[in-house]
Amino acid sequence: MDKIQKLAIGSIVIGTLVFVLKYAAYYLTGSIALYSDALESIINVVTAVVAFMAVRFSAQPADANHPYGHHKVEYFSAVLEGVLIIVAALTILREAYFGFLSPKALDAPFEGLAVNALATFVNVVWSWVLITQGRKLRSPALTADGRHLLTDVITSVGVLAGLLLVPLTGWYQLDPALAALVALNILWSGWGLMKESLSGLMDEAIPETMLTRVRDVISGNAEGAIEAHDLRTRHAGKLTFIDFHLVVPGAMSVTDAHDICDRIERALKSEVQDAQITIHVEPDNKAKHAGIVVL
Repeated sequence: MDKIQKLAIGSIVIGTLVFVLKYAAYYLTGSIALYSDALESIINVVTAVVAFMAVRFSAQPADANHPYGHHKVEYFSAVLEGVLIIVAALTILREAYFGFLSPKALDAPFEGLAVNALATFVNVVWSWVLITQGRKLRSPALTADGRHLLTDVITSVGVLAGLLLVPLTGWYQLDPALAALVALNILWSGWGLMKESLSGLMDEAIPETMLTRVRDVISGNAEGAIEAHDLRTRHAGKLTFIDFHLVVPGAMSVTDAHDICDRIERALKSEVQDAQITIHVEPDNKAKHAGIVVL
């Protein structure tokens, strides 16, 4: 079992612990805002399970039916997380509406808030671990899970701060109002997560800054060739696919052309982690006099 899968299992354990703590906080207080926080924690557990299944499946080697591997399944996981987040937000909005119509005092507010604060601290630590390791390991599923938890942290801090005012001011409508704000924030987060994941499913090119660097690497390591054109890039999970046409002199031997390709591939792989490179070699009469000029 690799590190990504171990982190995904860790998310399931941490998510379950946080849910138990947040539900205990809701049970102690009867707060709709804390209920919304606990409901989001249920979604955290579900999405952690989905993320684990995604990273486990994506780690499978390429096969006859999937010659490019299974890495894109992580994007499906992130999209599903976005859908679940949106569903949770709509459910919270419903509870907030009825709570606003019939506000009530909180039971044991300070004890419940203390338990919720402990759960929030656990999420702070784990979201940092997931985002840091997800980016390092180039795992969209882990990064999405970490960002989701970070949203949970931000909303939990807002809920805690707001609910402290309820027993002090006696304004019981503040509880459902905070729940509604939590729901709107979750809704926005879910939409952003889905939008980012869909870009991966649609084979979006690498960022412009990285693309410029790829062009420079090709240009600086293609000595002996004439030009490179039709450069294309795309992401698939932690992999980055790069393909282009390399024009060489027509009289050049296959061995010499292959040596140039090897040199370019080594340079690109040292620059772009987990790069999968395809180079189509062409004779000089195929030159387009456009694209990447060889230095």
